[in-house]
Amino acid sequence: MVKLDEIQKRLIREIADLHEVPAGAYNFRANSALAGRNTTANIDIISKEDGSGIDIHIKPGTVHESVHIPVVLSESGLKETVYNDFFVGEDSDVVIVAGCGIDNCGSQDSEHDGIHRFYVGKNAKVKYVEKHYGSGDGQGKRILNPVTEVYMEEGSSMEMEMVQIKGVDSTERTTIAELKKKASLVVRERLMTHGSQRALSVYKVLLQEEGSSADIVSRSIARDRSYQKLDACIVGNAPCKGHTECDSIIMDEGTILAVPSLEAHHVDASLVHEAAIGKIAGEQLVKLMTLGLTEKEAEEEIINGFLA
Repeated sequence: MVKLDEIQKRLIREIADLHEVPAGAYNFRANSALAGRNTTANIDIISKEDGSGIDIHIKPGTVHESVHIPVVLSESGLKETVYNDFFVGEDSDVVIVAGCGIDNCGSQDSEHDGIHRFYVGKNAKVKYVEKHYGSGDGQGKRILNPVTEVYMEEGSSMEMEMVQIKGVDSTERTTIAELKKKASLVVRERLMTHGSQRALSVYKVLLQEEGSSADIVSRSIARDRSYQKLDACIVGNAPCKGHTECDSIIMDEGTILAVPSLEAHHVDASLVHEAAIGKIAGEQLVKLMTLGLTEKEAEEEIINGFLA
């Protein structure tokens, strides 16, 4: 087990808001090695036999517990693919905090591809937080390509908070979900790109049985010459409700492409999509500047409020 250095500790603070070892279950991974693990009576974490990731088993009825599984890379040129499987027992209510931080001060690209699969039991509730962050003054890129698969049993619910605000040069986020009877999925994505960064977000949600629902909302800002694409699809295969929304601010020479789509295969599938892309309103800037802010300060205040 490796010991975290100061750079790695800073990355963990950024992506998991951890200033000390958390209570409950956790698994820290640093530069492809285990850097800390704790289990509880209700939550077990087991390394996969081939070393490619971990299995997290949460017992039925587990409530008011959390799992932290942050990953940090501080070695230039390191590339890894990790598979983490979550087995969430029936009637449980838990918080899972993941995310990856890369500090690259070298000339080679650093890349983390994390594949997370969630098997959410009947009537279970999950809040999942995934944050991405990049830093370092090297020429090598910071690349993150997360894949999230969610399989939800009857009456289960999952709330996903997906955040990427700073420092990631390239990302392709893919989220796939299948929902059974009365299962509910809520996704809130916040994204900002700058420089020449590229970000692609793909969502494919299948509402398979009666009473299932999904609400996917993405808020993003593209600055400088960065590029973003959101491809969000909800498929209604039963009496269900689905909503997808993209709300974006474009700045400088940025590019934003929003591709919301709906597929209805049942007469009682109620599906809605919304998309809006625009610049910062001039009247907002003027109002804040009359309060004593400079134009740049006013702009940053609007951005912070938009992504809050």
